[in-house]
Amino acid sequence: MNTLFTIGFTQKSAEEFFRTLRTAGVCRVVDVRLNNTGQLAGFTKRDDIAFFLRNIGQIDYVHLQILAPTADMLRAYREGTTTWEEYGSAFTELIKKRHIEVELKETLQDRDCLLCSEPDAARCHRRLVAEYLQHRWKHWSIEHL
Repeated sequence: MNTLFTIGFTQKSAEEFFRTLRTAGVCRVVDVRLNNTGQLAGFTKRDDIAFFLRNIGQIDYVHLQILAPTADMLRAYREGTTTWEEYGSAFTELIKKRHIEVELKETLQDRDCLLCSEPDAARCHRRLVAEYLQHRWKHWSIEHL
């Protein structure tokens, strides 16, 4: 059985974030954010987090935009013109069209961790990705950190 972790960075200190990843035994962080270079990303800006992960936890980093929503989708949800249910349904259709289960078959590895900003996986696209893949790859379990 392979494990796919998920984590959000907001409402966590850098210390808590990196300790959680190390304690769980995460091998690689898979960034599923559409935007990962803005000021609001704090210690998780693309280049910074790759450095921190490597030097604090010997954890690899990769950004896979195939797992991110479109800019229009994200904007509509954040502005409140789309409900969570509508957003989730549209995003699930998007990853189906992208055939992520085929595209990522040789890419995702045991103990990878999907990274996004949302503090709780319940209303985050990383959970939708994890559940979609788990449904297609029966030998994967999900653990939200």
